[in-house]
Amino acid sequence: MSVIVTETEKEDALETARAVLASEVEGIEALAAALDDGFRRAVAMLAAVSGRVVVTGMGKSGHVGRKIAATLASTGTPALFVHPAEASHGDLGMILPNDAVLALSNSGETPELADLVGHSRRFGLPLIAITREPGSALAQQADVVLLLPKVPEACPMGLAPTTSTTMQLALGDALAVALLTRRGFTAADFRQFHPGGKLGARLKRVRELMHDGAALPLVAPGTRMSDALLVMTEKRFGCLGVVDDGGKLIGVITDGDLRRAMGPDLLARPAGEIMTASPRSIGPDALAAEALHVMTDAARPITALFVVPANAGGAPIGILHIHDLLRAGVA
Repeated sequence: MSVIVTETEKEDALETARAVLASEVEGIEALAAALDDGFRRAVAMLAAVSGRVVVTGMGKSGHVGRKIAATLASTGTPALFVHPAEASHGDLGMILPNDAVLALSNSGETPELADLVGHSRRFGLPLIAITREPGSALAQQADVVLLLPKVPEACPMGLAPTTSTTMQLALGDALAVALLTRRGFTAADFRQFHPGGKLGARLKRVRELMHDGAALPLVAPGTRMSDALLVMTEKRFGCLGVVDDGGKLIGVITDGDLRRAMGPDLLARPAGEIMTASPRSIGPDALAAEALHVMTDAARPITALFVVPANAGGAPIGILHIHDLLRAGVA
């Protein structure tokens, strides 16, 4: 079924969307300006927890809470979401003595949170509240209160949680990243929790994708090009590495080098005369995403990289082709 939308309706929709986004930007800016020492204390409290961060919230705050728990867990802070209503019917058993509770409630008076909050108080679990109301029941019970600024909702009626939930989400991201930074969480750590998909592929190490041993297309600088081309054809990487007597990579020969050197004496010339000296290389522990960046450099794109460890005296131990990155889902 086709729907006819007038130009006026299109413009009204755009104006509404821009107004909503402007309102939410205003909320986040107000939130950033309002952050105080309570945020530092919340980060320190969560960093000291030996168990998990139990995130909870009802309604829209609950949906945001699920995302915050997922972000925390994927960035090195063990976390889970517990639905407050289910907590009252047995899921309190999921909360362990070494856990902390992060509770979200815009009003701070969500009745479904009562049992879970009471449980945290009874067993002395750290309780951090994200709420708009400093005098609310939740804020009064919490060890640390992260207050949301009292800015209007983006909803024209001021009823649907919009700006408030955006601020909750942003504050959750801020907590996760602050904890990540405090722990010194690295890209390698990140990969442990993201092994699948394109992100996991980009976080693979070069050594996991490279070809090594007899697969390397290497020749000495004195090798005649007639013999060097046989090696280049056999190895199927579209390039040759040129190594000196000590095994150090001193040059590379690509299809481009062959075209530039084309002439009747090409096959009789030594590889050292045809090569491009000081070729780009990459270390075995570099990320696949970094290798892709090196290969696709706009000034000089290439299709293969030799892998040279920093402590190997310049000797290549592998080769990585752009096709390897494509097969792994990196490119």
